[in-house]
Amino acid sequence: MTDYIIAIDQGTTSTRAIVFDHAGSIVSQGQLEHKQIFPKAGWVEHDPKEIWDNTREVIGQALSRANITRHNVRAVGITNQRETTVVWDKNTGEPVYNAIVWQDTRTQDIVDRLAADGGVERFKDIVGLPLSTYFAGTKIVWILENVEGAREKAEAGELLFGTTDSWVTWNLTGGVDGGVHITDVTNASRTLFMDLTTLTWRDDILEVFGVPKSMLPEIKSSSEVYGTVHTSSLLREVPVAGILGDQQAATFGQAAFDAGESKNTYGTGNFLIFNTGTEIVHSKNGLLTTLGYRLGDDVPHYALEGSIAVTGSLVQWLRDNLGLIASAPEIEELAASVDDNGGAYFVPAFSGLFAPYWRSDARGALVGLTRFVNKGHIAPAALEATAFQTKEVLDAVDADSGVPLTELKVDGGMIANNLLMQFQADILGVPVVRPVVAETTALGAAYAAGLAVGFWANLDELRANWQEDSRWEPKMDEAERARLYRNWKKAVTKTFDWVDGDVN
Repeated sequence: MTDYIIAIDQGTTSTRAIVFDHAGSIVSQGQLEHKQIFPKAGWVEHDPKEIWDNTREVIGQALSRANITRHNVRAVGITNQRETTVVWDKNTGEPVYNAIVWQDTRTQDIVDRLAADGGVERFKDIVGLPLSTYFAGTKIVWILENVEGAREKAEAGELLFGTTDSWVTWNLTGGVDGGVHITDVTNASRTLFMDLTTLTWRDDILEVFGVPKSMLPEIKSSSEVYGTVHTSSLLREVPVAGILGDQQAATFGQAAFDAGESKNTYGTGNFLIFNTGTEIVHSKNGLLTTLGYRLGDDVPHYALEGSIAVTGSLVQWLRDNLGLIASAPEIEELAASVDDNGGAYFVPAFSGLFAPYWRSDARGALVGLTRFVNKGHIAPAALEATAFQTKEVLDAVDADSGVPLTELKVDGGMIANNLLMQFQADILGVPVVRPVVAETTALGAAYAAGLAVGFWANLDELRANWQEDSRWEPKMDEAERARLYRNWKKAVTKTFDWVDGDVN
């Protein structure tokens, strides 16, 4: 009987279940999108119950399409949108509020309040992160302060918090019937509450935030058996054995296990992870210090991360809000209809600017417009925004690490866009490399789970699975590269200081 690993990829726009074989190849998958809820400008929410319902359904889809049962599945791995925050009643399993998504900016007042004593880098040396609306900590505070009865229930030990890995794991392992309330080190490192050195929750920081410790999940490694799937599931009694936040999972799936190795994921946003090995490197150039992974009781591996809020979601915005295209892939055809961007630059600071600026006061801007610019020029401007933002993050990585980039491994949905990948190579001046298995996020979660149960023996076995699919070499001359980047940097400055007391 052939065995497999199944990975649950709970992402920002959809939930997927993917069955992988021993070669790391996709056997089958199921996928369902969930609603994006925008109650107010800057607010982004998901329905946690819809996410859990979709998770159960996509597991069934993946199993049936592979024509296998739970008896063929050695373990389940989970990967997830990291900072998205769910708070639920441990006795009923009911969320007290919608999930507040990582892109949500409603907690800026809470950030300002916490930063009044020590600035936004108040806890950065301990947790690796600046105070920001991006991370889970301020989202928990908002729920406790704004949902009726939540503070009292939390103080009484009746509420649980988790990023979506914890929510899925708790439900998968039984929910109110003995569900396991855990998270892994990578997700814990995105809360503002975990000490990077000890890998434990910091009581003093929790006290400052006013978050009861009883709400928090137990911190585990990224690869160990946490429990088994509940008997009510199609995967009953299968071990749940791996959890990695989505960007760390993609890095793991790219086999970037060692110091100096990196990857860039092109999804709703872009996320570059640079592995610093067992050393904690504190950025001086706007990057985050985060956990890369931890396998069982082994020493943890750390990383620098450059997080970009809006890349693929800009293409979705052009489709859904402006009707410029009917489907996301059409952006490439529209961009190819013109010779260049016509002098237009699009800075998509819809949720402020993340790395390397961390400017919550920024908002999106389309600049350099003349009567010559048409909708065709908007398309390359939107794609180029992704590449320019990636270059800014990589410049910061070079400055922090002192290790110049020689090539960039890429993954995520946007890497199917050949025009974007060529421009990325051109603006970086280094090759861009796409692997055969582009679903590296789910693959990384599968690898973590498979290692825990002996499905794969070691990291060398995983390295041997990685194969190159496509490579783009830079073709742009240095003067043109410098000109375009100079104009981009100028465009970015036009987004600053937009939000004030009267503007959201």
